[in-house]
Amino acid sequence: MNFVKRAGLSLWARKSRTLITLATFLAISVMVLAGVLIDHATAHAEQSVKRSVGAEVDLAMDLSKLGAGSGSLQAPQIDAATVDKIGALPQVQKYTYSTSDRAFLAGGASLADGGPPAPMGPGGTVYQAVLNSSVLPDFRSGMFTLLSGAHITPADKDKKQVLIEERLAAKNHLKVGDKLTLTGNDEKTTATFTVGGIYRDPRAASETDPDYYISWANMVYGTFGGLDALDAGSGGLPQVSTATFILNDADAQNAFKNAAKQAAGSALDAFKLDVNSKAIQQMTGPLGSIRTTATLAMWLMGIAGAAVLALVANLAVKQRRKEYGVLLAMGEKKTKLVWQQVLEIAAVAILAVGLSSLIAPSLTQSAGQWLLGRDASAAKQKIDAWKPPPPGSTGLGEGIDPNAKPVANADPIDKITVALDPADLIAVGGVGLGIGLLATAIPATAVLRLSPRTILTKGK
Repeated sequence: MNFVKRAGLSLWARKSRTLITLATFLAISVMVLAGVLIDHATAHAEQSVKRSVGAEVDLAMDLSKLGAGSGSLQAPQIDAATVDKIGALPQVQKYTYSTSDRAFLAGGASLADGGPPAPMGPGGTVYQAVLNSSVLPDFRSGMFTLLSGAHITPADKDKKQVLIEERLAAKNHLKVGDKLTLTGNDEKTTATFTVGGIYRDPRAASETDPDYYISWANMVYGTFGGLDALDAGSGGLPQVSTATFILNDADAQNAFKNAAKQAAGSALDAFKLDVNSKAIQQMTGPLGSIRTTATLAMWLMGIAGAAVLALVANLAVKQRRKEYGVLLAMGEKKTKLVWQQVLEIAAVAILAVGLSSLIAPSLTQSAGQWLLGRDASAAKQKIDAWKPPPPGSTGLGEGIDPNAKPVANADPIDKITVALDPADLIAVGGVGLGIGLLATAIPATAVLRLSPRTILTKGK
């Protein structure tokens, strides 16, 4: 009888031991496959975040160069025409830039209720001039919702058009297409604007912008042409303080930065082009946590399982000494007895891997989602608990680290999608067989030392 047939008969005859071995292998396979699936799912989620956030490059002032060589602490600005050159680079999909000034509601219009009492004077608010409102982080993240009308686009640049929050619109009974009169910062120049769109900001009217202390409900987004109309006599090219570029490919960051420096020249000396790595870290933090937990559990289960399998295999050799003695006395080679053991382990391992492919994905999705939800919830609570320092304070006196300020619109990832790939089964099968072979290595050496005469005459 060949050793392959003997292996099959042995597994069937020793059902209890076979089931114990199968259960051990199944536990190992499920845990190893779960670890692999979580690793792939978290890696995919991280890559998606990096491609989404990493494709966004912000132009902002370089604080390390603020006032360098001049002693001035005035915030630097760059003219819009230069930013347009950068925005025309082939790596850029779309872009926007902005600047702001004080404006006053006129013509009988009034501020939305609930905010602080006239922080910028009666009817005073902020006019935020933008090139493309759809590229603003709050709209791109989905925090702001456009309820009616359309976004401000580069085609509207020279128009007098505004985008207002729904509470400000409701307070003044405004809808898309209606007119809104504003007065400029000089409190003299007045212009009439068309309401091009109405959006929703979920923040309470009592919450204020940290820079201007006005209610979020009263923020007005408008075109650069509208800002020019309110700033009569300013002359010169429009100046901007910040810009955002959305790249076609997140991997093109370095090429874009080099091309931008060539296009803008010395105009970029006081600015930096920066990818928001802090946002990426804030969003992907919980993913790293559950990956570490899954990897640790996978290794512990693998080591424990290998120890159990080694014990089972060793006991099997002791229980089958007489069987082996008879086979050896009949001329069977010791190597075939070893191969029989390996084949028995391999057959059980393959069955366990197959069963794990049916069990692990749904189990991993549920367990991984629960772990991620817990960690993401804890991270979100920490973000929400951070409070900015009071107006006029750096926060150091209150024990607040300004650098610990969370990034807006960068909530921790709280969902993953587990997907089984054939390569995962091959990897788990390789690990399972490796553990099985390792577990049979020590018992196999015992088989090679067996003496049929000693076994049959002395029973050992």
